[in-house]
Amino acid sequence: MNPTLIGILGIVLMVLMFLTRMPVSYVMALMGFLGFGVVASFQGGLNLLAKDLYAVFSSYDLTTIPMFILMGQLAFNSGISRRLYDTAYKYLGSTRGGLAIATVSACTAFGAVCGSSPATAATMATVGLPEMRRFKYADELAAGAVASGGGLGMIMPPSVVLLVYGVLTEQSIGKLFVAGIIPAILVTILFCATVLVWCTLAPEQGPRGETFSWRARLVSLRDLGETMAVFLLVMSGLFFGWFTPTEAAAVGVFGVLAVSLIRRQLSWKRFVSSLYETLRTSCMVMMLIGGAVVFGKFLAVTRIPFNIAGWIESLNMAPVVILGLVVLVYFIGGCFMDSLALVMLTVPIFYPLITSLGYDPIWFGVIIVMVTEMGVITPPVGINVYVVYGVALSLKQNITLESIFKGIMPFLLAVIVGIVLITLFPQLVLFLPDLMYR
Repeated sequence: MNPTLIGILGIVLMVLMFLTRMPVSYVMALMGFLGFGVVASFQGGLNLLAKDLYAVFSSYDLTTIPMFILMGQLAFNSGISRRLYDTAYKYLGSTRGGLAIATVSACTAFGAVCGSSPATAATMATVGLPEMRRFKYADELAAGAVASGGGLGMIMPPSVVLLVYGVLTEQSIGKLFVAGIIPAILVTILFCATVLVWCTLAPEQGPRGETFSWRARLVSLRDLGETMAVFLLVMSGLFFGWFTPTEAAAVGVFGVLAVSLIRRQLSWKRFVSSLYETLRTSCMVMMLIGGAVVFGKFLAVTRIPFNIAGWIESLNMAPVVILGLVVLVYFIGGCFMDSLALVMLTVPIFYPLITSLGYDPIWFGVIIVMVTEMGVITPPVGINVYVVYGVALSLKQNITLESIFKGIMPFLLAVIVGIVLITLFPQLVLFLPDLMYR
């Protein structure tokens, strides 16, 4: 049988297996092993499975992932997220829609010490939803701001998706992290502008909150001094080359842990909970990477990625049109698949095509993260939406899924505007990495 036909059959079977709710990592590894065995040999498939899984779990570079996840868990369990929200509220709460703007701003800040979109959404939903409902915010605005703001955890470094993209494409993780800073700030500004426009058109949906004195605002900043110092240390170390991304992750964990212990805000129970969640999440991510690597090798021997690239190039379309088609594939795929799984499944296919068109791989990595950010809030998967819905139920906040999906639509438009802007002005992404590695 033709290898390309075997590859197409393997992809179809994989999608069908996804519908059975089998773990994505196991499905990709199984189909990669079986497909490679059919195209090459059964023994070759066994060797591929053992070699690639061992390579992933023994990779020194991938130790960055559990370290940054641990940093985010420690930040969550030690109350850093609540202090971030309180500070943002004191500065922005008195404006129309101010609580929603404060939530978005706090999501960006928490993303800087977390790197996980669902974790950011869950944290900010726990803190922000009760407050916004107390001040009579509309359910659509309150839940939409939390679910969409949680996606900022994917862009703001340290980002787990950027980490995985860097590993898969062998690009500098330090460069990718630095490249994500300006786009994260840009999307934050666009989200805040969305809230302002929303509340200008419908003032009753986001009434003003309390007004705080400048003394109270400055005191709240003092409470965040150690947290911001940890973030600046990690990013400055990466920017100036003081340490590698793996070392930066270790420094970040140590810094957050030290702050938590000094403030006496991390109990033994919460510390153990942080370790448990880190282990669970890290194993999930590592298995996803392992499964994607095995399946990617299967795709490579079928030559499907090269055939797709050759076919698109033969259409003689402008590079920007091809890029638009790739972005559309990610957007549609994000509606049905987990963002991390989608990235690992498609990067081996589209990365060679995009680089052959002359696009910068660092810039493309940020584009992918922004598109997958749309995927975490779009139906029917929309993991952030379900996270916020679950938190709302646990807090006894009567918010419907329909309200949350309705609330994310204006923010979805803001992300699209952000993608268009960094496509038109690539230096928004590349300025800091170019400055760093000049």
